[in-house]
Amino acid sequence: MDSGSISVGMHTLGMGMVARVAGFRLGDESLVAKLREIGFAEGDEVELLARGWLGGAPLSFRLNRTVIALRKAEAAMVLVEPSA
Repeated sequence: MDSGSISVGMHTLGMGMVARVAGFRLGDESLVAKLREIGFAEGDEVELLARGWLGGAPLSFRLNRTVIALRKAEAAMVLVEPSA
C-alpha cells in the first residue's frame, strides 16, 4: 500500500465506494479478533453496499465475494484506504 495514503474508519465510506483494508484501530482486541475470524485482513477489498434506513445502521459491505453486515462501531474498527 502507498505509505502516503490516509486510513479512515470503514464506516465513513460512501455508497458504492471501494477501499482496501489497511489495518484495525487499537482498543477492543476481542472485536478485532472476531473481525479477523469473519474474514477481514489487510489488503482485502471492501465496498459499501447499503446502509440501514434507521440511523444508517447496520452497514452492508462486500468483502471479497461475501456480503457482511456490521454495526457502525464494528465498522469503525476497520481502517481502510479508499481507492482513487
